[in-house]
Amino acid sequence: MDIIEELPSQSGRIFIVTGANAGLGFETALALAKKNAKVIMACRNADKANKAIVKIKEEVSQADLEFMQIDLSSMDSVRKFAKEYQSKYDRLDVLINNAGVMMPPYSKTTDGFELQFAANYLGHFLLTGLLLDNLLSTPHSRIVSLSSLVHKNGQINFNDLQSEKSYSASAGYSQSKLACLIFAFELQRRLEKAGHRTISIAAHPGIADTELSRHFPKFLYYLAKYTIAPFLTHSPKEGAKPTLLAALGEAEGGEYFGPTGFNEYKGKPGKATYTTKAQDKELAEKLWKVSEELVGIKYLEN
Repeated sequence: MDIIEELPSQSGRIFIVTGANAGLGFETALALAKKNAKVIMACRNADKANKAIVKIKEEVSQADLEFMQIDLSSMDSVRKFAKEYQSKYDRLDVLINNAGVMMPPYSKTTDGFELQFAANYLGHFLLTGLLLDNLLSTPHSRIVSLSSLVHKNGQINFNDLQSEKSYSASAGYSQSKLACLIFAFELQRRLEKAGHRTISIAAHPGIADTELSRHFPKFLYYLAKYTIAPFLTHSPKEGAKPTLLAALGEAEGGEYFGPTGFNEYKGKPGKATYTTKAQDKELAEKLWKVSEELVGIKYLEN
């Protein structure tokens, strides 16, 4: 029996999935719809989101889905989303911080942040803080943050967080995903210290064949796709399973889920490994403080 199929019905519960229109986010939203959850499809592109909703409803006719616009790379958009959500709903059972970009050409957001650091990490840091009251007032609520295997190569470069001095697309991606994992662990420590029952959990998809790879050089992408990829990657549906396990399964705050096969590339979802850097408390406190200053919010202060 598939471990995800065994998870209980989520009827009456509200989930936000960022980046729910494609790849891992779409598969996460589809699986939640099958579990009778209400899913807020938090996406940047309305057309793509609405097409995703139609596609999900073709498979799950009774799916309870709602599109709400958000651009995680824009802090103004994140604030507007939170305000719109809170005008409609008091509770929030699970926030799934899934959306992301991977290795694009260098660009800065309207806020002056490097795109990957903003969309993958800072936008979710702000979103979590803005929706925290909704989560804290909802029994058994969770926050799931998406990291990556590449966090193990990551460095938080405080001297050049926005890659203004030099830019490596892969280093920028690794930094953003290390930041996501550091955040998930530090968030759990702060929730515990404040006596809250909401828990923070992290997950990674292994190596999933998703739209995130669209910035790869075409010849490399197709070479890999038809040679080594079938041995090292799995589908977005499989890649979403660690996220679903973190969101719905038996879990404790501060846990990290991923595939359990060779090098965690693919395989059944279970406990994942992480670097000592991801659990460095001094690094986490510094990153938290800098993040608060960058996006203009303070929450769960030590």
